[in-house]
Amino acid sequence: MTDQIKQDQTETPENVGGVHVGEARPAIPGMDQEGEKLSPDLATDDTIGARKSANAGENGSQVMHSRAERPWSFDVADFSVPNGREEEWRFTPIKKLAPLFEDAATEEVEDGPAVEVSFDGPESWLSGELASGQAPRDTVLRPADRAAVVGSANAPQATYVRIPENAEHEAPVAVRIEGKSASARSNSHVVIEAGENSHSTLVIEHTGSAIHNGNVEIIVGQGATLTVISLQRWQDDTLHVGQHDAEVGKDAHYKHISVTLGGDVVRLNSNVRFSDEGGNAQLFGLYFADAGQHLEHRSFVDHNAPRNTSNVLYKGALQGEKAHTVWVGDVLIQKAAEGTDSYEKNQNLVLTDGARADSVPNLEIETGIIEGAGHASTPGQLDDEHLWYLMARGIPEKQARRLVVRGFLYEIIQQIGDADLEDSLMEALEDELAISNN
Repeated sequence: MTDQIKQDQTETPENVGGVHVGEARPAIPGMDQEGEKLSPDLATDDTIGARKSANAGENGSQVMHSRAERPWSFDVADFSVPNGREEEWRFTPIKKLAPLFEDAATEEVEDGPAVEVSFDGPESWLSGELASGQAPRDTVLRPADRAAVVGSANAPQATYVRIPENAEHEAPVAVRIEGKSASARSNSHVVIEAGENSHSTLVIEHTGSAIHNGNVEIIVGQGATLTVISLQRWQDDTLHVGQHDAEVGKDAHYKHISVTLGGDVVRLNSNVRFSDEGGNAQLFGLYFADAGQHLEHRSFVDHNAPRNTSNVLYKGALQGEKAHTVWVGDVLIQKAAEGTDSYEKNQNLVLTDGARADSVPNLEIETGIIEGAGHASTPGQLDDEHLWYLMARGIPEKQARRLVVRGFLYEIIQQIGDADLEDSLMEALEDELAISNN
C-alpha cells in the first residue's frame, strides 16, 4: 500500500509546542497476515542494482509503483541528468544544482583541494583511506540518483573511521568538511564503522563555501550504539547534495540527526536498512530556511528484516520570501519484516508569508504481521493563544515568538545529548530567529 499525504488538515488540530497543527494517522484497511502486494513486478535487492533505469514515461519522468523499485548503480552512465520532471527531483531547483550532476573531480584552489576533510578524535580510530570497491566501502551505500553516483565515482579515496569493538567514548568525535570556494567543485566520501558493542557519537560538520557532493556510509555492528550528527553550517553561497546510507546490525541502536541551517541549496538523503533482527533506528532532522534558501531532506527506512523498530521525526521552520523546505519520508516494510514497529512524522512552522513547505510521507507495507506503522505530516503557524499567554505575563511579542519557536525546535536539539553542541546550535537558532524579528 502506498499512501502519500502532503498537508492533511481534515483532522481536529492539536497544539504542539505552541503551534496549531493538524495530524492524520491513517489506518491500514484491507490488511491481512499476508499483507498486500504493491506491484506485479516488485524488485528485490538482487535485481535493483542491475537495472539501469526506472520505467520511463512518455515525458521522461520516472514511473515507480514502489520505493523498492528505485534503481541504484555505481556506474554514472546508468543515471541521466535530471530534468525536474522526475518524481525524485520535482521539488528541487535543478538548474542551481546543475554543476553537481557533472561527472567532475574535485578541483584545486590556491591552497589545495576545494574541500578539506579532517578528523578530530582518537588517532587509532582513523583507519586511513579506502579506494572505490575496497571493503567496507561500497558495501552499504548504494548510489540511488545522479548526484550520488557522481559523488561516489569522483571520490577516489574515502575517509575511514573505525570504532573498535567494546569502545566507549563519551565526548563526540568529529569529521570536519570545510569548503574552500563557492565556485569550485568538490567531492567527499566518509565510511564509519562501529564495532560490536561499541558506544559513541560522531559529528560530521560542514562549513565554509562549496559546490559539494558528499556521501557517507555507516555500518553499525552487533550490539553497538552509534549516533551520527550531520551539521550543515555552510555559508549562504553553498550548494550541497549528499546521500547517507546506514546498515544496522543485530540488537544495535542507530541514531542519525541532521541539522541544516546554512547553504543556498542543500539536499540530503538519509537511508537505513537492517542486517538482522532486534535493531533500532532513529532519524531526526532540524532545518531553518531563510529567504531564498532551499533545504531538502529525504529519508528512507527499509525494514528488510524481522522485529526491528524505527522512528523518524523532522521539524523545520521557514521565514522570508521564497524560503522553501522539502521533506519526503519513505518507509518500506517488506514481507520478511514481521514484528516491525515504525513511525514517521514531519512538522513545519511557517513564520512569514512567501515561504513554502512541501511534506510527503510514504508508507508501504507488505505484511500485516507487524507491531505498528504510521505516519503524519503537519503544517502550522504560531499559536496566537500561546503568544497571548506569554505576552499577558509581561513578555514582549518578539521575545514571545522566539520562545515558542525555540520550544518547537528544541525537541530535536535535545536528541544530541552533548551540552556543548546543543548550546552552540541553540545560539545559531537564536541568530536565525533574530532575523525574523527585525
